[in-house]
Amino acid sequence: MDTTVKTPDTSSSVTAPGPAATGLQPFLHDAVVTLCAPSFVISQADGQLSAGADGFYHGDRRAMSRLSIAVDGIVLAPVSGGLRGAEGADFRAILRGVGEVTADPAVALHRRRTVSSGRLQETIEVSNAGTRHVRFRLILEAGTDLAPMERVKSGHISSHVPAQAVAGALLWSRDQFTVRLLSTPAPDELDATAGRLSYDVELAPGQSWSANLTCTAAHDDGDQFLAPPAGQVPWSTPVLRSADRQFDRLLKQSLADLDRLRLADPQSGDAAAGSPDQFLAAGAPWYLTLFGRDAIWAARMMLPLGTDLAAGTLRTLARRQGRAVDPATEEQPGKMLHEVRRGAQEFTDTFALPPVYYGTVDATPLWITLLHDAWRWGLAPQGVEQLLPHAESALAWMRDHGDASGDGFLKYIDHTGRGLANQGWKDSDDAIRHRDGRLAAAPIALCEVQAYAYEAARGGAALLRAFGRPGADAWEEWAQQLADRFRKHFWVEDERGPYPAVALDRDGMPVDSVTSGFGHLLGTGLLNQEESALLAARLSAPDLDSGHGLRTLSSEAAGFNPYGYHTGSIWPHDTAIAVHGLVTAGFPDAAASLATGLLTASAAFDARLPELFAGHGAEAGTNPAPYPASCRPQAWAAASSVLVLRSALGLDADVPAGTLRVAPTFAAAYAPLTVTGLQVNGSRLDVTLTPDGSVNVTAPKGLQVITPGRP
Repeated sequence: MDTTVKTPDTSSSVTAPGPAATGLQPFLHDAVVTLCAPSFVISQADGQLSAGADGFYHGDRRAMSRLSIAVDGIVLAPVSGGLRGAEGADFRAILRGVGEVTADPAVALHRRRTVSSGRLQETIEVSNAGTRHVRFRLILEAGTDLAPMERVKSGHISSHVPAQAVAGALLWSRDQFTVRLLSTPAPDELDATAGRLSYDVELAPGQSWSANLTCTAAHDDGDQFLAPPAGQVPWSTPVLRSADRQFDRLLKQSLADLDRLRLADPQSGDAAAGSPDQFLAAGAPWYLTLFGRDAIWAARMMLPLGTDLAAGTLRTLARRQGRAVDPATEEQPGKMLHEVRRGAQEFTDTFALPPVYYGTVDATPLWITLLHDAWRWGLAPQGVEQLLPHAESALAWMRDHGDASGDGFLKYIDHTGRGLANQGWKDSDDAIRHRDGRLAAAPIALCEVQAYAYEAARGGAALLRAFGRPGADAWEEWAQQLADRFRKHFWVEDERGPYPAVALDRDGMPVDSVTSGFGHLLGTGLLNQEESALLAARLSAPDLDSGHGLRTLSSEAAGFNPYGYHTGSIWPHDTAIAVHGLVTAGFPDAAASLATGLLTASAAFDARLPELFAGHGAEAGTNPAPYPASCRPQAWAAASSVLVLRSALGLDADVPAGTLRVAPTFAAAYAPLTVTGLQVNGSRLDVTLTPDGSVNVTAPKGLQVITPGRP
C-alpha cells in the first residue's frame, strides 16, 4: 500500500532541502514503536517524543507530538532503550556529573512506557546510587498538534494546539478529539501556556523519586474500530523450538506484535456481547486500520493457527462489500474495499482518498480464496455457508466489473484522477514499469491478479459444489479460459528464456520487467510444471534472490532502486508468498534459499520484520539497510513467519476430505525442530522433526495424517 504524496517529475538539478523542509515523509528506521491498536507511540531511541513522526496516536490522530524530559542545567546521557513486548518499552539515561565522586555514574533516570487502547502511561523514576545528596529540577515538556495521520505521513508541520489547565491536568481539544495529560504526584509547577510540568527533586543517597504520567485520547463519537478484549486472541499461540534460535525468536516476536495489531468490528453482531469479529490492522504507524488486501493475506498466512481470525476478517469485509456503482469511491457490486479511515485523506490537490475507498483490484479474488482455504483448514460449515452469497457476489464482480476493457483479464484504472494510480499490492505510482524503465499506462492487468482470479474461481467452484449451489462448472470453465488467455498474452522472452510479464498495459502489450510477481503465480494452479520450473529458476537467480529475501524488481532492470518502495526493495510477505509457492510447486531448494535470507535479515531488525527493507543484497553487507519510512510492525510481515514455518513443514489441510499433509521440505535445516500449539479443525496440532528426518505428528482425531513414506 502506498499513500505517499505524489510529486511531479523534476530536472536533474535540484536544491537540497533544509532541515526545516516540509512535504518529506518522516523516517522511522531508528524509532521505537509501541502499540496496542488502535493506539501506538513512536519515539526516539532515547524515549523522547520530540520531532518528525514522534507521538502518541489514537484512531488516525496524533494525540501527543511532544513529550520530552530534561533536567535543568544537566546533560541527560541515554544508555539503553528498547521494546518490552509489543506494547511496552524501557529507556535509561544518566544525569551526567550529578552526585558523582568517581568515574561511576551515580544518578540514573528510568522511563517505563506502556500503551493500551486510548491510553499512554509512563513512569519516570530517578534513583541516586551515589554517596551525596543531590537536588535538581526535572522538566517535562508536552504538546500536540492533534494532526490527522495523512498530514504527519506527508511531512507537513501543523501548528500546535494550546493547552488548558483543568483540574490539575493539561487538556487539548479540537475537531471532537480530546487529549488529557495527568501527573501523579502533581508537578510543583504547571505552565499550561508552555506545556511544561516542573518537579523539584531532592534525593539522599540510596533514595528514588518517581512520577506517573497518564495521557488519554478519545474521539467524542467513539472509535471507528475497537480494541478487542485482551484475552480473546483469535488464534492459538504456538511455541517453536528449533536448531535456529533466530527462527524461534522471529515467530515469538511476530505473534506478540500481531496480538497488538488486532482490531474488532463494532458492526459485528457479537460486539455488544463482548465477542466481536476481529481482524488485523495493516501496520503501524501509517496503516493502523482496516485494509482489505493486507487483512486477507495476514489471515490466510495465519490459518495454521486456527480459522477464527479468517472468519472475523471475512465477515468484517463482507459487511462492507460493494453494493452500488460509485465512481467517487470506486465501489462496485461485489467488490471488496481497499481501506477505511475516519475521514477523507487530503494529501495534495491531486491526490485524495475518501473515507471508504474501493481502489483495489485484488482484494475481491483474495477474499474468495481466503474463504476457500479457511474451509479446508476447518472453518465450520455453517460459518462458510453464511458467507457463500458474498462469495457469489465477489465471483460475479470478477466477471462483470473486474475486466475494465473486455479482454478477459482483471485490470484497474483510477477513474477519479485523484486516487491510487496502481491498485495491486505494488500500488506506488512508479511500481509497474517496462524493462527499459517506462511506466505502464492504465488500464493495467497484473500477472499476479490473474493468478488470484484463477485460484478464486477454482476455489469458489469447489465451495459451490460442496454446498450444493449452482455455478461450479461455469466457474471452472471461466478459470480454464483465463489460464489459456494468460499463456497466450503474458509470456515474453529474453536472453534467459521465457517468463510472464508483470502486466499488460492499456494497449494489451506486455510490460516486460522481471519482478517478484513470479512468486505469486506459483502454487495457484495457473501454471503447468514446465512453466513453474522456469519461474523457480528465475526466483533463484541473484538479481531477484538478494540473499536477504526477494527483490520486488530485478537488479538488472532499468529503474532498479534498492530503496524503491516497489522497485527493488524487499518485502517479507512477498518473499514468504514466494517461499510457499515454490514449495507447493515442488521446488523446495529455491524456497529454502529465500527463507534463509529472510531469517538472516530478521536478525538485523531484532526479530521485528518491517513492512519492507532495502534491496542491496547480502553481497553489500551482512545486515540489510532499512527502508527509512517503513511501518514496523506490519501485519503481513509478521504473519510471514507463520507462512515460512508452514512451508518448511509442508503443511496442507483438507478437513472436508479428512486429511492433513505434513511433508517437511527445508525444515531439515532447522532440525531438531518441535512446534507445539498449531491448530487444525479447531484442535491442537504438534509436529516434531528429528535430525534424521523422522516426523512425529500429534493431530486431531478424525484426520488422516499423510507424511513422507506413508500412503
